[in-house]
Amino acid sequence: MDWRMSLKLYSHPLASYCHKVLIALYEAGTEFEPLLVDLSDPGEHSRYLDVWPVGKMPVLRDEDRNETIPESSIIIEYLQQHYLGAQLLPIDPATCLQARLWDRFFDLYVHEPMQKIVFDSFRADDDKDHVGVLAAQQRLEAAYEMVEKQLSGKAWMVGEHFSIADCSAAPALFFASILVPFKFDQLALRDYFERLVERSSFRRVLVEAQPYFENFPFHDKIPQPFLTMTL
Repeated sequence: MDWRMSLKLYSHPLASYCHKVLIALYEAGTEFEPLLVDLSDPGEHSRYLDVWPVGKMPVLRDEDRNETIPESSIIIEYLQQHYLGAQLLPIDPATCLQARLWDRFFDLYVHEPMQKIVFDSFRADDDKDHVGVLAAQQRLEAAYEMVEKQLSGKAWMVGEHFSIADCSAAPALFFASILVPFKFDQLALRDYFERLVERSSFRRVLVEAQPYFENFPFHDKIPQPFLTMTL
């Protein structure tokens, strides 16, 4: 069996953590079989629990190695060890530690508060967590300031080379900036985001997500260029 086709990725084109893994796969040109999971379908959700009982995405299934790997960061590290041609975890230990740090930063301080705001939008009006949403917005603003400082003199989050940190940053900043826009004077952050959008791997992810944007609760705030973007 061709090892490339033994890789199956359970994901959804609108899920930001899935975007993170897709970027890594596209960076390296690694072949895999995408398996779209619709968690809103009770039957499909139930079947997916047999793959990963926690029920979250993405999950990578490696048939050849008989491995099931959850969690976006762990999936990227697994791919780096066994399949990826792109060096998304820097070889230098100190730089690698920084890449891991910023990967976790975007997951915890951008992805997480962004999802808090999104998920709260589905709640009934009398059950909305206004205090929690405000705290999430403030956390995003603080995160933007930290990213702005980190990017000083850098093309990517940990220097001159695209890494796992940038895989994490791209989808997190894309969705977060729709909810809490960058400040006008955050020039390094704005330029960085433009570089991310122009990166062919992330651009492909966004193009693939276009048919699903209407399901995003804040789809009316998505800038028009992202709705008509092409490869």
